[in-house]
Amino acid sequence: MPRIGITGHRGLSHEIEEYVRRELRQLLGTIPGDQLTGISCIADGADSIFAEIVLELGGQLSVVVPATTYRNDLPASHHLDYDRILDAAHTIQRLDHEASNSEAHMDASRLIVNDADELIAVWDGEPARGYGGTADVVAYAKDRRIPVRVVWPRGMKRD
Repeated sequence: MPRIGITGHRGLSHEIEEYVRRELRQLLGTIPGDQLTGISCIADGADSIFAEIVLELGGQLSVVVPATTYRNDLPASHHLDYDRILDAAHTIQRLDHEASNSEAHMDASRLIVNDADELIAVWDGEPARGYGGTADVVAYAKDRRIPVRVVWPRGMKRD
């Protein structure tokens, strides 16, 4: 059963979000649902889009919660979606961090990479805007020799 992790940007424009949704559905749709396991922190943006598609396809979802305060530090507009997706998770791993900060997020990303057979990165190819950003996670995966598949619309820039 392939275990696929996700890393990616938050705060995607509607156009980029729709592109990512189509691409992830196509990529993940090649794997029979009963053989698919997705690993995600289910933040708003790429993480949640990925998790929703894994569940829609009948796959199992493994959620990594980086910190005790993680949910509260996500946008309030995402709380209902976060709760719904978390409730549908097959497994939940909670890290010991109290604060939802860069260190906690990178530790969670390392756990995702270490548990994955492949990593999908919704990434514009730019350097991380802070420690633990998508570029850092991609670099960690490459150091661990975990295959990385980048999903990003050609020519599009992040806000």
